[in-house]
Amino acid sequence: MSGAAGCQGGGGGERGPRWRRPWRLLALGLLSASSVLAAAPGAGAMSKEEKRRLGNQVLEMFDHAYSNYMEHAYPADELMPLTCRGRVRGQEPSRGDVDDALGKFSLTLIDTLDTLVVLNKTKEFEEAVKKVIKDVNLDNDIVVSVFETNIRVLGGLLGGHSVAIMLKEKGEHMQWYNGELLHMAKELGYKLLPAFNTTSGLPYPRVNLKFGVRHPEARTGTETDTCTACAGTLILEFAALSRFTGTSIFEEYARKALDFIWEKRQRSSNLVGVTINIHTGDWVRKDSGVGAGIDSYYEYLLKAYVLLGDDSFLERFNTHYDAIMRYISQPPLLLDVHIHKPMLNARTWMDSLLAFFPGLQVLKGDIRPAIETHEMLYQVIKKHNFLPEAFTTDFRVHWAQHPLRPEFAESTYFLYKATGDPYYLEVGKTLIENLNKYARVPCGFAAMKDVRTGSHEDRMDSFFLAEMFKYLYLLFADKEDMIFDIEDYIFTTEAHLLPLWLSTTNQTISKKNTTTEYTELDDSNFDWTCPNTQILFPNDPMFAQSIREPLKNVVDKSCPRGISRAEESLGSGPKPPLRARDFMASNPEHLEILKKMGVSLIHLKDGRVQLVQHAVQAASSLDAEDGLRFMQEMIELSSQQQKEQQLPPRAVQIVSHPFFGRVVLTAGPAQFGMDLSKHKSGTRGFVVTIKPYNGCSEITNPEAVKEKIALMQRGQCMFAEKARNIQKAGAIGGIVIDDNEGSSSDTAPLFQMAGDGKNTDDITIPMLFLFNKEGNIILDAIREYEAVEVLLSDKAKDRDLEMENMDQKLSENDSHKQNSEEASSASQDVVAVSEEPEGESSDVTDPDSLSPAHADSDSVSISDQDSYTPGTDEASTPEPASMQGDSQPQEQKTETESNSKVNWDNKVQPMESILADWNEDIEAFEMMEKDEL
Repeated sequence: MSGAAGCQGGGGGERGPRWRRPWRLLALGLLSASSVLAAAPGAGAMSKEEKRRLGNQVLEMFDHAYSNYMEHAYPADELMPLTCRGRVRGQEPSRGDVDDALGKFSLTLIDTLDTLVVLNKTKEFEEAVKKVIKDVNLDNDIVVSVFETNIRVLGGLLGGHSVAIMLKEKGEHMQWYNGELLHMAKELGYKLLPAFNTTSGLPYPRVNLKFGVRHPEARTGTETDTCTACAGTLILEFAALSRFTGTSIFEEYARKALDFIWEKRQRSSNLVGVTINIHTGDWVRKDSGVGAGIDSYYEYLLKAYVLLGDDSFLERFNTHYDAIMRYISQPPLLLDVHIHKPMLNARTWMDSLLAFFPGLQVLKGDIRPAIETHEMLYQVIKKHNFLPEAFTTDFRVHWAQHPLRPEFAESTYFLYKATGDPYYLEVGKTLIENLNKYARVPCGFAAMKDVRTGSHEDRMDSFFLAEMFKYLYLLFADKEDMIFDIEDYIFTTEAHLLPLWLSTTNQTISKKNTTTEYTELDDSNFDWTCPNTQILFPNDPMFAQSIREPLKNVVDKSCPRGISRAEESLGSGPKPPLRARDFMASNPEHLEILKKMGVSLIHLKDGRVQLVQHAVQAASSLDAEDGLRFMQEMIELSSQQQKEQQLPPRAVQIVSHPFFGRVVLTAGPAQFGMDLSKHKSGTRGFVVTIKPYNGCSEITNPEAVKEKIALMQRGQCMFAEKARNIQKAGAIGGIVIDDNEGSSSDTAPLFQMAGDGKNTDDITIPMLFLFNKEGNIILDAIREYEAVEVLLSDKAKDRDLEMENMDQKLSENDSHKQNSEEASSASQDVVAVSEEPEGESSDVTDPDSLSPAHADSDSVSISDQDSYTPGTDEASTPEPASMQGDSQPQEQKTETESNSKVNWDNKVQPMESILADWNEDIEAFEMMEKDEL
């Protein structure tokens, strides 16, 4: 998500750099360079040399990601950085909705076009535009997401066109350009229009690029629901396309969709839900927040006003913003509520997409809550290195993935622009260091599969190049570092650049929309014009720091439990009659209270207990609300108890030459032996394969096993028996490798290795479980290098840079003697294979299976946690499921390529030649280490 670039916008004037006419606007909060410097004079400012060094470091990181995409992936949509190849839809295991962004149209290249210009890479931009014009085909028989295709591809083409005509006007570059990107954008726009063929005007969530929606071969058009952001994040790109081309139909369709959502808002709370029926307009999910599913709808209302100058968009945004601050904002938290009962929280966790909201608050001019929420998010990042996809109100990990999202970097940039506080430069420096330390791999940057262990996913989304490097570079760049004025543009939600002069170009639509009924709001902010620092920070350069200071320890110490909004509204009135944590099914008094609240208790045949609420059966409306709250608590309690019974995943990190800690494998824990979470240093040692390989009898090679970490195969006996046998042989740890061919932690839930029903206190060594795919990485490494050293730990540790540097110097002469063909082989690097689970959504828009969002329906049912079975298609990180001995889990079936399995024997490039490909990367790390020292 993105904020606007400047404090000036569509009120009239000429196109291009000559346009400077100011216009009436609310407080955008983005200041000129002179006023930024005045905001925090002398507050420990970062030196110009340090800013330039960090800016250059961002450029080097971008080059590393972009060049590897072009070398190993193009023309595929995205790079798979662990296996150094392109992700082509249909040739990799399906990841569900996540793959709807891929359309075989070189997604990453199109998404990166205007980033190249922001980073002053005009030569590379010119080459990239020629490739897009020559190679990209938009007429593919493939079903894509309307939302993702709009913000990434249509937005990318329009952003590329915007900077192309700017460069052409300057007379130095792109003199040959004749609007080819705009022609492609118009072609794509027409391909998206069939999705709007609904009675409501809300678009279908998906469209076939070749056949549209209702064609027999379209394979789409049966959907009934879409998310609010999916339908409400179109106006900037569609209006820009209309303004650029003079074809009004695109802007008309986008406005109609926005008008419909506005009309369907919940009138008493002025909130909107997460998902809506595209035919009837009924809210399907009635929870409301500022994160996944809604986020960019609010963003585009404000930015539509900035770009198009239509007051109705500002009035709508102000109405929604008042409701957000009244109900959802619980500083420093932003918690989802029910649109019909906004005093009632809908869930007790937050998703990472809400990290864009402080940046939007800066655009609106509401700085204090922006600083508060941003600081809370930064504290979470300092604890986990990255922002987890979701985390609870007491800052525990809820969903552990992190696909290198840019929203926090975006808000950091805009807060620095608004405050001039060098603190935000230090925040940006932390982001750079964490990316290089934990996400950088030889072929790019890999998404984090689990922020707790540091394991990777074979994934580098296009938005990483489109947004992350753009915001980080702008954070450290001075005005003289830019080849154009960024203040002349507004950022879309994908950080694409649209020129503000579009506001006065091809105005074929009446500015004022027909919808009315706006709420009169008492907010003096709405009367502001572009502010100066005297207004934002009342003569106090330490203003931002004074807001941050109380939140410094908010994550480690957790927030003090305040009175909830519901309790606040009740004042000193009666408390809820029964809390979920106190409920006992055998207590007649509790059963009577449940009955009064409309909650029925059903005993199932398998011994489980099910609770169902029917609000109409409650004694009163207040009792029904108490029942709803009880059900929510029960859902949360059930989910939490189930999670507490599980152990988090562990890590197996290969630390020997030539890996040096770069390969991190996700491992399942054991319910016996050493608890690695209590031994922060972990267990480090060389691995050895035991004999017999199943470990079910006395080890016959104890000399080789002594003081080593034993590798063994799963099956034929209990896990505890294997552990006792290798411990007797002198092993310091054990790794059990699944014997189920092709199994992987990507496609099957992790589980704990259970004991044998006896006392296992005699087992003192750590034991971890690897699925077949991850285990083969270690076995293949042993075949290439006899001595392979690993670290067993609760999470990945820092790479051994000292050893890595020493090894490089010692082997420098040897590397020159290597066969030149071997060293220059064009085969792909192999680091670790970690695909994303099938059906997992990077957007986090699917409701969790235990989400309280369901509690707003007439019937809400839950069951005892023992009946819960982890599935591979859940949005949350797969949790371990306890299994014993030779009890095998049913294998998850996915379609994979015949050559997708890692087998270094059939690679053209031997293991040693990977060193040649890593040399440049290692040198870059050395330079960064010197800089840090």
